[in-house]
Amino acid sequence: MNKPNVETIARLIMDAPIGQYIGESGAQVLAEHAARDIAVANGDFLYREGDTANSFFIVMSGRLAFCKENKGSDKTSLLHVLEQGDLIGELSFIDRDPRTVSVQALGDATVLCFERDDIEPLIETHPKVVFDFMRAVVRRVHHTVSAIGQQQAELADYIATGGRGRY
Repeated sequence: MNKPNVETIARLIMDAPIGQYIGESGAQVLAEHAARDIAVANGDFLYREGDTANSFFIVMSGRLAFCKENKGSDKTSLLHVLEQGDLIGELSFIDRDPRTVSVQALGDATVLCFERDDIEPLIETHPKVVFDFMRAVVRRVHHTVSAIGQQQAELADYIATGGRGRY
């Protein structure tokens, strides 16, 4: 684990989807106050379902996956692939619930880690940055819920029509 260059971190945050919400000054604040990088080797887990959530992450390089570990076997079910700029673990970080899925590296990857002890003081010192971060998380949740609703509607239509009209 290393403390990467502040300018590098700020640029990565700005290039990530979260950057449009927190802006350059917010990216700079996060970069100065709370980031270290963690290398995750191919097949290793960043965290596992049920772990305590004292941090969240941004993918710097490589790919990771949300996955469910199948009890009783070494197999995992891939749920979603995460790439550079994606946030990981922010919901459990915010609500303090245990992790609901595991995150595993698909090849070697590096993530930026933001710890609770570094972020919580920003609530008092930089409340707008924290508010903008929360707004970014809520936007992402809204987008995800909308996408799931659309997929459910398409699936229901497919089932109702017996798959007619589909290629």
